[in-house]
Amino acid sequence: MTKTSYPVVWDLDVFFKGGSESEELRRHLDETKERLASLAEKFNQFETPTSVDQAEAVSSLIEEGTDISHHIRQAGAFISCLEAQDMSDHKASTLRSEVTELSATYGAAFNSFKQKLAQTDENVWQGFLEHDKLSELTFVLNEWRDAAQEQLSEDEEALISSLSVDGYHAWGQMYNTIVGGMTVNVTVDGEEKELSVGQANNLLSHENPEVRKQVYDKLEAAWKEKESLFANTLNHLAGFRLNVYKKRGWDNVLKEPLDINRMQQDTLDAMWGAITKHKQPFVDFLYRKAELLGKDKLEWYDLGAPTQENSQKLSYDEGAQFILKHFEEFSPKMADFSKTAFEDGWIEAEDRSGKRPGGFCTGFPLSEQSRIFMTYSGSMSNVATLAHELGHAYHSYALKPVHPLNRRYAMNVAETASTFAEMIVADAAVKATETKEDQIALLEDKLQRSVAFFMNIHSRFLFETRFYEERKNGFVPASRLNELTDEAQREAYCDAVNSTSSSYWSNKLHFHITGVPFYNFPYTFGYLFSLSIYAKALEEGTNYEDQYIALLQDTARMSVEDLAMKHLGEDITKEAFWEKGIELCKKDVTEYLELTSK
Repeated sequence: MTKTSYPVVWDLDVFFKGGSESEELRRHLDETKERLASLAEKFNQFETPTSVDQAEAVSSLIEEGTDISHHIRQAGAFISCLEAQDMSDHKASTLRSEVTELSATYGAAFNSFKQKLAQTDENVWQGFLEHDKLSELTFVLNEWRDAAQEQLSEDEEALISSLSVDGYHAWGQMYNTIVGGMTVNVTVDGEEKELSVGQANNLLSHENPEVRKQVYDKLEAAWKEKESLFANTLNHLAGFRLNVYKKRGWDNVLKEPLDINRMQQDTLDAMWGAITKHKQPFVDFLYRKAELLGKDKLEWYDLGAPTQENSQKLSYDEGAQFILKHFEEFSPKMADFSKTAFEDGWIEAEDRSGKRPGGFCTGFPLSEQSRIFMTYSGSMSNVATLAHELGHAYHSYALKPVHPLNRRYAMNVAETASTFAEMIVADAAVKATETKEDQIALLEDKLQRSVAFFMNIHSRFLFETRFYEERKNGFVPASRLNELTDEAQREAYCDAVNSTSSSYWSNKLHFHITGVPFYNFPYTFGYLFSLSIYAKALEEGTNYEDQYIALLQDTARMSVEDLAMKHLGEDITKEAFWEKGIELCKKDVTEYLELTSK
């Protein structure tokens, strides 16, 4: 491939010029607010249809509602980018509150429409599903109908949505505000630095154990200092959610996340059941890693530590070229798409202070573009993360031909496309190594992901389910949250780690996100589900490309059980399906243990 130079800072001006002071954004928000008020009035006047002849009018309202939703999401995505690139951008935080209120108003209005629509007589309903403009939305419309029948009255649901702005969502925003102002002082290579918690977290994979321990201790102290505040944010967020569930008559705290992920309880149970039965090889990996670090057992701050120095360092341009080369082998269309993302400044990758931790991909529905956020420092792990986020973006791109309402895929299948892309690059990196040391380092990096999905995510799931059960009986203090975290981590890691991170409940953003409840198990689902897809891609190469795109295009218009049966011929409510993916990961363990054997 020809050598090039890609921008490391994203282009946001193409959406709204001027950042958080953008006049274009101001006009967009004001116009959207006016349009939303008009739409809300139409929904208010809407009455349950009594004739199939009203299908055209129903379709028109759905289209208008979808368009306004896109305008809200366009602004929301832009503001998310502003908040991520500069955590001190207080104007962006103010704008976030405004968009949250718009979203809540829209949600209440649209929910009112859906509830009235759901009361349609069965014969009329079936007629709607056969109408030219509505037939392609059969799955989504039936999903609305089922959901509406399990909710409270129209007025009660509207009140919940309204109160959530300064209640439910406000607690999540409060958490982000507190974290955004936190810093820790650490000494690295003789230089004292003041770092954001995101920058400090990156040092937990530092090759020097003294640096790792110092950073870990400083972070734990920082989270401990504010744990009473975080106990409040988490408890009140959960309390709001549980009260809504109680009013609706929902006793199972997993009902909402399972419904959102279009997934059965049997599927979730089968996945965790298979993982729990097959953890021993990953325990062996952790013990071998401890041995290589000169320890009997790993400490928590050693989990991300390298046992081999990986000499493979790639500049951003080199990392981009590596990704494009290996995407091309599986999907030329994905490679072409990713090339556009690199060239047109869709990616914020610069390594600088003030950015929020982690990485994400967000979509701009009106522009039909995505933006990717991460901090790139040259490691092969960074390259894999970049590929992961490009997988998210490609998923959105693949859905462009389908109706906008059939693009709203859930988190579990969202992680499928991203993890598939990440695997392509991670496997290619292992195969491209020239030394045994580099091979060990990259295999270890790959296995770290398996440990994360099978153990770390499992610990989050165990903690959260137990916390919610206790929260039903009242406020859970920070001391008890620490205990629940410790218990969950020891169980999930099979006691293979000497220490735990009792502050994990406070330092993990995912517990405080209000947009998606139980932001944990979908990651593991996506990881194992994508392994099956990857296995097919390995067999068929570029011949699998069109089948892969067809699968992605179905991700928002059927349950995951039906998706797997249609495209993979597999029953994912059985442990046998999940065991196939786990076996592929166990092969990595075997290879790693052989390479590191004395």
